[in-house]
Amino acid sequence: MPSASLDDARALLAEFPVVDGHNDLPWALREQVRYDLGARDIAGDRSAHLHTDIPRLRAGGVGAQFWSVYVRADLPDAVPATLEQIDCVRQLLARHPEDLAPALTAADMETARGQGRIASLMGAEGGHCIADSLGTLRGLYDLGVRYLTLTHNSNVAWADSATDEPGVGGLSAFGREVVREMNRLGMLVDLSHVAATTMRDALDTTSAPVIFSHSSARAVCDHPRNIPDDVLERLPANGGVAMVTFVPKFVLREAVDWTAAADENMRAHGFHHLDTTAAGMRVHAAFEEDHPRPVATVSTVADHLDHMREVAGVDHLGIGGDYDGTAFTPDGLRDVSGYPNLIAELYDRGWSRTDLAKLTWQNAVRVLGAAEDTAHALRATRGPSNATLESLDGDVGGTSGNG
Repeated sequence: MPSASLDDARALLAEFPVVDGHNDLPWALREQVRYDLGARDIAGDRSAHLHTDIPRLRAGGVGAQFWSVYVRADLPDAVPATLEQIDCVRQLLARHPEDLAPALTAADMETARGQGRIASLMGAEGGHCIADSLGTLRGLYDLGVRYLTLTHNSNVAWADSATDEPGVGGLSAFGREVVREMNRLGMLVDLSHVAATTMRDALDTTSAPVIFSHSSARAVCDHPRNIPDDVLERLPANGGVAMVTFVPKFVLREAVDWTAAADENMRAHGFHHLDTTAAGMRVHAAFEEDHPRPVATVSTVADHLDHMREVAGVDHLGIGGDYDGTAFTPDGLRDVSGYPNLIAELYDRGWSRTDLAKLTWQNAVRVLGAAEDTAHALRATRGPSNATLESLDGDVGGTSGNG
């Protein structure tokens, strides 16, 4: 990477740091050390175990992070597990107050930027974590969660996932009510992981901008987790933001089949395919030794951003790396210190400083502020919804699936 471009990238990030839409550090801390934050103290270099620590966040020019409070859909008690994830984030903030600033609003994000701290927000990944309950949704909002990804890798009773068989054909009546209640709260509707039918139904329903917290372009890499062009084309009218992800199997065509084989190898050895513990990574490493892995690069990710910019416009793009939620990362984007390499690559492709400030900081802050404005207007006209899955969808015969 030319040093001049890297210097320009770092100068830009000093003023307009990265808002990253999705980082799974809390889940990694659960899996690796069961929330013993002293055993994985992120105040120092934790590159032997994690993609994320404070020195590398600083080196990467990160100014705001949506910490994912994800839990697996096959856990028997998703709601208390989600509360544990929220508690983990709160413990991190309490341990590192000089570096991490609690943030609930766009104004909080700007305040943290002015203080030189990393604004820390939370996003819940997968509608299974609300257990088909709008009261639980409101409880998560009150605890600080500012987006909900409607599904994870499997369907919920009211929304179809990108990586499951069609269930309700997008959003059910209750699913649409979940979106409306999120709008009323000011919680961002996150359409990463959902089926294209669900994306379209959500856009038809929402009165606030949506986000894709960690998704790339399907036209560039044909994976169901990515965003089709017809959906990207709708973002200008909606006002939402698509945050490009770095996960190789979502950005590099050659990595799709390889990852499917690697996932099957993990399951054959008794591991969940998303396991990133030391034992799980040893299984991955042994597989990779015999089956060389196709390697994504900074340029691979930039190709997605170029396409997404052409289709949706620069006002509707952001970044969501998915660090500590994936076993593999691209060359040049190995961990959270790598964002300057991506910004330098985009500078070299002709992106202007104005464009890049929108990508890194301004678009994400604008979207959260717009969701807050929508909520303020809606709360003046209606109160909390007490609808239930049964009252709107009838006897659906079950709730969340596994994945």
